[in-house]
Amino acid sequence: MPVATTPAPPTAPPKPTWDPRRPDQALPWVRPTIRIRLTLLYGGMFLIAGILLLSIIYLLAAQAINEGSELALKVTGVNVQLTSPTCPSLNQVVDNDQLNNSLKACMSAQRQQALDDLLTRSLFALTGLSIIAFAFGYAMAGRVLAPLGRITRTARRVVGSDLARRIELDGPDDELKELADTFDEMLERLERAFTAQQRFVANASHELRTPLAINRTLLEVQLSDPAAPMELQQLGRTLLATNERSEQLVEGLLLLARSDNQLIERKPVDLAEVATRAVDQTRGEAEAKGVEIRGERAPVVVQGNGVLLERIALNLVQNAVRYNVKEEGWVEVTTTVEHGEAVLLVSNTGPVVPAYEIDNIFEPFRRLRTERTGSDKGVGLGLSIARSVARAHGGRIIAEPREGGGLVMRVTLPV
Repeated sequence: MPVATTPAPPTAPPKPTWDPRRPDQALPWVRPTIRIRLTLLYGGMFLIAGILLLSIIYLLAAQAINEGSELALKVTGVNVQLTSPTCPSLNQVVDNDQLNNSLKACMSAQRQQALDDLLTRSLFALTGLSIIAFAFGYAMAGRVLAPLGRITRTARRVVGSDLARRIELDGPDDELKELADTFDEMLERLERAFTAQQRFVANASHELRTPLAINRTLLEVQLSDPAAPMELQQLGRTLLATNERSEQLVEGLLLLARSDNQLIERKPVDLAEVATRAVDQTRGEAEAKGVEIRGERAPVVVQGNGVLLERIALNLVQNAVRYNVKEEGWVEVTTTVEHGEAVLLVSNTGPVVPAYEIDNIFEPFRRLRTERTGSDKGVGLGLSIARSVARAHGGRIIAEPREGGGLVMRVTLPV
């Protein structure tokens, strides 16, 4: 009887060795900046013009020397002898014909030597002037591109809640000033938009939390009444669970809205302590499901917000516990330093996750093979919040299918 074989779980495609999101990563070639290209353009144009000018001067000089130095004399007579230190062949002639031929040869050699000397000295002069031209072109290119550098530095300083910076470029009304003014106008519009968003988040935080807190209080008071019928108590517990779920959804949405912005105030936070606290909060749920939590967590200090970083670890550990196998499941939580960056690694056993569904799990309200929230495992915002918080700290989060089922979640943060 043939035995059915289980197909091997799909594996993720190989990751590229160079990450385009990390500009500090070394490249195998020199970065071709605009300043370098302008320098090459200026220097190359001067070099080409110099070569053309040198060629024209050389041809004109050769023509002038050839036309103006023809031998216009002829030696006649008997026993005529000539000597020259630059033309030793004159000392060996025996008749006038040989003397005249030697004179012509000597004149031709001297013309060629003069042209060679002219060419050599011109090449040396052209080389020196080319070096000066490239240096001058590099300096001038830096001066011309200085406004672009100012725009770039301002753009780097602008963060989610620090949009008050402006370029305010002075100078002639050229294309660069127009670009700077346009960038300032964009920053002003962004500042108004972010201010309105922060105001909306603050108002929504109050308006949404208050009625949910009132509902929770009323339900708890009703459930504390021992004389309440059993059906009413069961309904109260159901409504209380629904209200708690709504509170989690509101908290998740507000946290997601806040964490999309960069952080202004950063403090030293031990990533191992944050991960340990998240493990302690999830240990009870893990024991109830029979899931073992393990892993060594080395101390790693990063700059950030401790509450938000704890939210990352808590969401990842909770997901790893809830989406696990029914028997002999485990979750491994480790912290370490790799390539000068802090790494939080959460891996777990669980169902096989196709590689093409990895990107979907980071979208709000999406789970594997289900479009909207519809289970009691969460509100569908955990990984979205984790990704937003990681981005707010200048890091990133990557999910990879684990061989045999489950996921490996890697959070990388700058130290």
